[in-house]
Amino acid sequence: MTYKTIDEANEAVIQKVIESQPFLLDVVPAKSVISELNEKALLHSGPSIKWEDMNDPMQGSCVGAVLFEGWASNEEEARKMLAGGEIKFISAHSVNAVGPMGGITSANFPVVVVEDKASGRRAYCNLNEGIGAVLRFGAYNEEVINRLNWMKDVLGPALSKALAQIEGGMNVNVLVAKAITMGDEFHQRNIAGSALFLKEIVPYLITAGLSEKELQEVTKFLADTDQFFLNIMMASAKAVMDSALTVGEGSIVTHLARNGHMFGIKVSGLGDQWFTAPVNTPDGLYFTGYSSADACPDMGDSAITEAYGVGGMAMIAAPGVTRFVGTGGFSDAINTSDEMREICIANNPNLSIPTWDFQGACLGIDLRKVVETGITPVINTGIANKVAGKGQIGAGTVRVPLGCFEKAIEALAEKYGVEA
Repeated sequence: MTYKTIDEANEAVIQKVIESQPFLLDVVPAKSVISELNEKALLHSGPSIKWEDMNDPMQGSCVGAVLFEGWASNEEEARKMLAGGEIKFISAHSVNAVGPMGGITSANFPVVVVEDKASGRRAYCNLNEGIGAVLRFGAYNEEVINRLNWMKDVLGPALSKALAQIEGGMNVNVLVAKAITMGDEFHQRNIAGSALFLKEIVPYLITAGLSEKELQEVTKFLADTDQFFLNIMMASAKAVMDSALTVGEGSIVTHLARNGHMFGIKVSGLGDQWFTAPVNTPDGLYFTGYSSADACPDMGDSAITEAYGVGGMAMIAAPGVTRFVGTGGFSDAINTSDEMREICIANNPNLSIPTWDFQGACLGIDLRKVVETGITPVINTGIANKVAGKGQIGAGTVRVPLGCFEKAIEALAEKYGVEA
């Protein structure tokens, strides 16, 4: 469809998001829905990246995935394979997927399957591993591999059996609308969403034919994992924003992603092209014994939540997060969301925020407004240690580099035949 103006195209993008209907359908092995993983290949977060450009935690995640798949018997063998080109690296975004932090996903990882029923588009995301030593932060010890095997053999199949009993799948919009009124912003805080998911899934887990031991393990893991809903939210936002990108016109930023080396954005009027700039390093509240000197540069596909309009864009929905990410209190949350509203063209009526006088969450980051004001999106994020295996050392915020938007505005100006 051809639009008369950029503003008309942008409105079409907004309607795509507002009218979206993401449903959680299943949890399956990644290779069953992503054909590229039926060879020796790994998905990673952000724009495409080579092994030698990956930071230490992302390389550690790759090592862990190779050990999990049984392609190597020890770290030395794994690193030799990874450095020697035996394993293909694929941006998760290019195969309808997303992954938190390093974003590393391999063939036998269980992934959620989310479909936007308004557009028919599907997206996938691996399951949240919980906290502590986890693959997404670069850990690859025996504890990590054992947990991944349990998720493959027990958790994934259990959730699949439970979801199969829900006709049409689980309505994600309903969970999100409830959780945002309970203090979630869906990037750093997913406690309400995870609790609501647990509430919805337990009756079906009980009738899924699990052994008593499996049922106990699965329900305890879900109850203990406050961030479990994040990965469902990521897949939902990915499916919706991929649909929004198909409008093919306008100036709305539809994707935000980082690989620890480069930050990339996509824009509705510029197709599937990434516009990149070097990532910033997040800063915020550090766990005892750590400081900004220990922080890894920004990485992960979880910024798709900010592209959708939540996360740091909806800080006011979760004022408690401001203390956790080291940015202050309630007034800071208001200021952040008010500032983000300056670079957006709408509010999402499906995501009403009580603490913001029931305004909807910010919607539609306009490339033109970002460049005009110099205000870049705020991302709420976990902070990884720059050394693989040491895991999360805090939580904070980070800004999308302005350079991404400057490159994109030049391309947009060229497309529409105006001077940037």
